[in-house]
Amino acid sequence: MRSLEEGVAVNEFLCASVFGACASLENLKIGMQVHTLVIKCGLEFDNFVVTALINLYAKCGELDYARRAFLEGKAIEAIDLFHKFHSSGLKPSERTFASVLGAFADTVDVEVGKQIHSLIIKFLFSSFIFVGNVVLDFYSKCGQLEESLKSFEEMCKHDVFSWNALISGHVRSGQHGEGIELMKDMLIERFEPNLHTYSSILSICGDIPAIEWGKQTHCCIIKPAFDSNVVVGSALIDMYAKCGRLSEARKVFDNLITKKLVSWNTILVGYAQHGFEREALEIYNIKQSNGINPNGITFLGVLSACGHVGLVEEGLCHFNSMIKDHGIAPRTDHLASLVTMVSLFARTGQTNRAFEFIRSFPMEPGKVVWQCLLSGCKIQKDVSLGRYAAEKISSVDPEDTSAHIMLSNIYAEAKMWNEAAQVRKRMKEKELKKDKGCRWAELKNNIYYFSSSHYTQFQETNLHVVLDGLTAQLFDAGYVPDAMFVFSHTL
Repeated sequence: MRSLEEGVAVNEFLCASVFGACASLENLKIGMQVHTLVIKCGLEFDNFVVTALINLYAKCGELDYARRAFLEGKAIEAIDLFHKFHSSGLKPSERTFASVLGAFADTVDVEVGKQIHSLIIKFLFSSFIFVGNVVLDFYSKCGQLEESLKSFEEMCKHDVFSWNALISGHVRSGQHGEGIELMKDMLIERFEPNLHTYSSILSICGDIPAIEWGKQTHCCIIKPAFDSNVVVGSALIDMYAKCGRLSEARKVFDNLITKKLVSWNTILVGYAQHGFEREALEIYNIKQSNGINPNGITFLGVLSACGHVGLVEEGLCHFNSMIKDHGIAPRTDHLASLVTMVSLFARTGQTNRAFEFIRSFPMEPGKVVWQCLLSGCKIQKDVSLGRYAAEKISSVDPEDTSAHIMLSNIYAEAKMWNEAAQVRKRMKEKELKKDKGCRWAELKNNIYYFSSSHYTQFQETNLHVVLDGLTAQLFDAGYVPDAMFVFSHTL
């Protein structure tokens, strides 16, 4: 680092050496700073540098970063070989294009992928079904759903992999209703779903949630005995748990012939998220007695369970065990365990302890950590710490509306009307708008979409009648709205 400060020329050998030193010391912070410098200097695709970078992230336990660096290196290597192949005068085959585009699918480099796609069309290879499937998979993983649908429609033939790429792309992008419709179209076209198809549909049913569709999918899975598969079985557990059907989730779990870590984690997290804390901790203890090592998701469920019951010290004990006994440290791109601990402190009225916990952590906490603390400050009416957390959120993301809204609510509850008005004024000046809420609902085997500004004709004529009736019942039950939190007219 001293060499860099003294103006020594930055090259691939110097950067690789620094990465090696950081890996030996497990100094992730300096390593990431040098990684930024590498990108600025255009050395991020050098094989020597990429190898050292992968080694750094792997030794520091940042396997996602290591994988990303590896994939980016492989993608650049693939495109480099393709250019050499093309410039030599040799005509690339359909398999060459499929391999090159497939290498870019995980890097989400849309522009390069589009260039390769245009060459596929130029060489008349788009009619090959396996090439078309690679194109579909690429656009789906990049979130380019319009391009994905267009490519699908242009294909001469489809197979189950074509439909899977299209459905999974909509699942990733949160287009749940469209994913269900694609599944219907797939069945109408008489294509037989496979394990991947069912996993995607179960994911949709859990996210909406749509229990009837989930049950029908389960029936379809039982017939070919797919429910004994670990991946599909875990997807079934997840779907039932998200729909609040924990007894059905447990039945699927108990009937699994082989239980992998993902199966244990899914039922554990399902119990924790729905307030079955004791059952979640029981599952954890059974898993441990069976000799199955936990991972970060396991501890997320355990910490969440401790949070619901208010077991602060037990939660802290599990958190420390996660790091010291199992070597699982919260990563900068996955701070769920840290968030859960902050939530655990905040829920029990220990916002100051939550703040000290954040400060003691070696890495810079992300926006979601400060949001969690801010939420706790609202519950505990901690104005000063809430203000600090809101400022931290705004410094990370100036366009974030949630921090302003939450802080305004904290001021309003403390009857600090001038401060609350100032926050709303700043939102107006910055032209910040509250995000519109949306929701899917299942009714008589149909999926309906609702948002605060979107109504179908059916909803206009019938929905408000139902809502008015529900509102009347609320008032009859003694509900009194808290007007201090209603300021949508100011946004």
